[in-house]
Amino acid sequence: MSEIKTSDTNFIIFLGTGGARIVVAKQLRATGGMWFSINDTNFLVDPGPGSLVRITSSKHHLDPTRLDAILLSHKHLDHSGDINTMIEAMTMGGTNKHGKLFCPKDALEGNDRVILPYLKDFVDEINILEEDGKYNLNGIKFATPIKQQHPGDVFGFVFNTGKVKISYIVDTKYFPELANIYKADIMIFNVIRLKPTELEHLSVDDVKTIIQKVKPKTAILTHFGMTVLKAKPWELAEALTHETGIPVIAARDGMKFEIPET
Repeated sequence: MSEIKTSDTNFIIFLGTGGARIVVAKQLRATGGMWFSINDTNFLVDPGPGSLVRITSSKHHLDPTRLDAILLSHKHLDHSGDINTMIEAMTMGGTNKHGKLFCPKDALEGNDRVILPYLKDFVDEINILEEDGKYNLNGIKFATPIKQQHPGDVFGFVFNTGKVKISYIVDTKYFPELANIYKADIMIFNVIRLKPTELEHLSVDDVKTIIQKVKPKTAILTHFGMTVLKAKPWELAEALTHETGIPVIAARDGMKFEIPET
């Protein structure tokens, strides 16, 4: 087996690892989303409440004005709470028009939109996410393969850096096709529930099933609900690693994950 090489310039910063109402309301875990730096391109995924504060206070010296794009998987507030603030920050209040916005149509239009209309003119380009959508961000190809089984227009992402494939399985009810749809070298899972419930969210048991089917090089857990936090995510990740034989990481607020080159 070849040695896995990492790059200091290609990484993911987990600005927040909290999800669900109580965790968000009490900020038991931060909810700032994820900052990706790949091939000299910076983009922010799901800027929930507190995203700007998490970025500007990060020990990794992140600068919101150096963002090239913002990606929004869906409009629920634990994912979109700081979307307007971050568009303002990325463009310096519109004085430096640049960057791309990728979001579902219902986040941008209608009475319950979450993106303010005046911000449309602040960015260079707006791309509407849709099922089986394919996009290009400065040479980084990514797709939104399927509409998730979750209220509203909700899309996960599959990124192809040219060397590594990364998937982000956002909020959804478990369904068997998830494994093939999001098969990747690195898989990021939103894990709200400890055990399966009627709620349209993945549980730890669901994630275990997917990992066993796909066998990614690395699995990362994030977006924890209260039941997962009480069960200690780091211990759950350790158990999953032992049970599946795949390295499983429980993300921490502010954690930097260096993306392997191979």
